[in-house]
Amino acid sequence: MTSAPPGRTHRLADTCQELVAAPWFSLASFVVITINAVALGLETYGRAGAPLRSIEYACLAYFMVELLTRFGAHLRRPGDFFRDPWNVFDLLIIAAPLMPGVRENVTMLRLLRLARIVRAFRLFPSLRVILVGIRRSLPGLGSFLLVTVLVLYGYAMLGWMLFGVAIPERYGTVGQAMLTLFLLLSLDGITDTLQAGREVTQWAVLYYVSYMIAACYLLTNLLVGVVLNALDEAHQEERAAASRALRPEVGEEPGEPSVHEQLAQLRTIITDLEHRLPKDPDTTREARPSPVDGVRG
Repeated sequence: MTSAPPGRTHRLADTCQELVAAPWFSLASFVVITINAVALGLETYGRAGAPLRSIEYACLAYFMVELLTRFGAHLRRPGDFFRDPWNVFDLLIIAAPLMPGVRENVTMLRLLRLARIVRAFRLFPSLRVILVGIRRSLPGLGSFLLVTVLVLYGYAMLGWMLFGVAIPERYGTVGQAMLTLFLLLSLDGITDTLQAGREVTQWAVLYYVSYMIAACYLLTNLLVGVVLNALDEAHQEERAAASRALRPEVGEEPGEPSVHEQLAQLRTIITDLEHRLPKDPDTTREARPSPVDGVRG
């Protein structure tokens, strides 16, 4: 009687794990997320009505069932469910609209509904890698932004000294000069800007060419390198997580038997060796015929 509930719990956990691991489960969740996003976009055209509200409630109901299924997959260890940040995120954006004070705030509800679109990242490993890569690149991006600001500030001061009087609308202050140089990072309009600078001073060629090399090329390649390095680390982390998920537990690993199994194997080996050992040497000598007896015979 006491073993029945744990058996049902394990069967339910196995069923939920099979559902979560099924490819159609993630695909169905992605389809519902897409429908929810389309319904949210249609509201901006002033078409919010009973059909869209019905779609919203249906999507919310599916998200709750999906969340309960994912929780059911962790019934053996419920605490593991909350160790996954994605599960906590899903729980917050699904349960928050039901809380008092939030469901009356239209802006908060729309933000929470918009946040459901982010759930698409958890459904596919490739999207998770991109998101994790962006998160891992944030420390490197901080250093990159500092270097970029220093470069822009230095060239802005030079631009103010060269073109501050002739082109005040672009280089009248250091702030205007930094904004102008920031817009030139994409090299949009660089030809007209260079031509306007050459009419002021011949140093404009050296100024803009050096700026293009330092800011537009070197800094851009540095940014690409930071992001690619973070994406590579994210790929390695995703592969390591996948290998850990496929690896059996220590007690169930076939290559590492338990202590009792190892002792049983040792007893079997010892017994086999005892059977292979010869009998008592004296008994063997008595049973063996003497060479002299063979000659006499």
